[in-house]
Amino acid sequence: MPKMKTKRGAAKRFRLSARGKVKRSRAYKRHILTSKSTKRKRHLDTDTLVSKADSRRVREMLPYGRP
Repeated sequence: MPKMKTKRGAAKRFRLSARGKVKRSRAYKRHILTSKSTKRKRHLDTDTLVSKADSRRVREMLPYGRP
């Protein structure tokens, strides 16, 4: 049986935590930053977990965990 391919777009966007949960970065931190408060921009820097509803779909795109 051939090896499974990792979805490269998903590999660039998601990582696995030490306990196997899927981490992602937050949106809205790319441009138009002058209208956002410093606190808001600081909180957008932190990683968060993918929702439980989407995590199974993301795990299927990353068959080997850490690409």
